[in-house]
Amino acid sequence: MLNSVLVANRGEIARRIIATARRMGIRAVAVYSQADAGLPFVREADEAVLIGPPPPAQSYLDAGAVLAAARQTGAGSIHPGYGFLAESPQFARQVLAEDLIWVGPPPDAIEQMGDKINARNLMAKAGVPVAAGTAEPVASASDAVAEAARIGYPVMVKAAAGGGGIGMGVAADPDALRTAFETARTRGGSCPALG
Repeated sequence: MLNSVLVANRGEIARRIIATARRMGIRAVAVYSQADAGLPFVREADEAVLIGPPPPAQSYLDAGAVLAAARQTGAGSIHPGYGFLAESPQFARQVLAEDLIWVGPPPDAIEQMGDKINARNLMAKAGVPVAAGTAEPVASASDAVAEAARIGYPVMVKAAAGGGGIGMGVAADPDALRTAFETARTRGGSCPALG
């Protein structure tokens, strides 16, 4: 049985995990950036550890700082919530290597599902119904428009990887699709998928 959990996330995500831990009699540890010091999740945790400055790359995405906070507080497990480090199979492996409990999917599953095209193809192969879309990345906005003509509008555009949960867009026509494609490319830092 878990007796303590470090919540490697922020805001409402962290609040929900902390509240659930409290109901289960599990000690909850929050980590927070300087910008979040006054937020409710920090007060609601049994213990809270400052892990860095405001930019997420220097705080919530700093695996070393999160693991150091777990060691400092004696947390027996780490719950990543969603987004941030929840999408990092490397971080999940680091947690397990520290002999901590990883509250999340196995690292191999994170790896397989992190690339949205790979995840979609795996589900289709397993017989799970998937919406019409592409089985390979779409290289350009023009290619996306051609695929949308085949599929039909409206379409959803999602970066194949990255995007932090904000890389999706919906397009009802070619002009909106070109805009959504470029937005997804920018947010995801990779070729978007169309589905």
